[in-house]
Amino acid sequence: MKTEYFKYLSKAQRIWGAAGIAAIIALVALGVVFGTGEPVPEADELGITADMTIREIAPKLGVTAKSIARELNLPLDVSKDVPVSELGISGETTEEMVKHLIGHTDSNIKYYLYGAIVLWGWLFLVVIGRPKNAPLKKRKLWYPRIFYTVPLIISVIVLGFLWGKSPNPMEGGVKLFKTMVGLYPDVGIKIAAFLFFVALAVVGNKIICGWACPFGSLQELIYSIPLFKKLKRKSIPFVITNTIRATLFVVMLFLLFGVVGGKKGYVLYHSINPFDLFNFDFETISVIITITASLVIGAVMYRPFCRLICPFGFISWIAEFASFYRVKIDHDLC
Repeated sequence: MKTEYFKYLSKAQRIWGAAGIAAIIALVALGVVFGTGEPVPEADELGITADMTIREIAPKLGVTAKSIARELNLPLDVSKDVPVSELGISGETTEEMVKHLIGHTDSNIKYYLYGAIVLWGWLFLVVIGRPKNAPLKKRKLWYPRIFYTVPLIISVIVLGFLWGKSPNPMEGGVKLFKTMVGLYPDVGIKIAAFLFFVALAVVGNKIICGWACPFGSLQELIYSIPLFKKLKRKSIPFVITNTIRATLFVVMLFLLFGVVGGKKGYVLYHSINPFDLFNFDFETISVIITITASLVIGAVMYRPFCRLICPFGFISWIAEFASFYRVKIDHDLC
């Protein structure tokens, strides 16, 4: 079956396939050379203690003083020049804060790997998935599942558990808005990261969410398990799932900018961040519930976290109106 697939590829498809695979290898190689950077330090290597001030801690973690205050559940305008121990923060709480922020340190190599997987998804879905010379009766050869499953496994293992939770598409969107309230110092870098993920959504439509995003890929793999077929035929209407997702996004903005609650800096998605799975850093019981519910429900509902909660899922839905390959229906033909 696999040999037949290659036999029916046209000459143009073979050329495109070879060129695409070469580009993917080049992207991975560039990531290894330029993307690894300095290793992320362990918490105890930074020497951060509760006897230090917020202003002393912030540069060691690459965040703003406001971000440290928010992580310690202090007002954003709290004094930044007083040792945090004098602000009622224990050494244990300080250590937990440091570990949490280190977990959000971006691994630059992942950007190259995200690009490589999205490029493969585009190559497979648009160019080589359906062999041009295969007759209709050989349509079972179209889009071999192994070429779809292997990238999902790579995404979960490499982009997830091996390289940690950051960066990821969800953080790419949320960190931009966190920067606007002063929680991150490098505005330009956060804008670039946001535009990177949006660009992948425009070029590859849902490939970034369903193939490259490690938690999206994990949900894809679970949904592909051939169980509960009858239940999978039923689906919640998109207008409902997208309304829920959009509402959560607006609530997040209201809370983050202090429009609701009167306290700037609260990030709704911190308490329901499934990417904590890849660092084994389960900060709250709500994170554990989110991960468990997403994976269990994901056996019968297609990518529930992406469809109901993920802010980047909502952002990418908007970006897809400009996508090169969004699905369109010709009502005159259908």
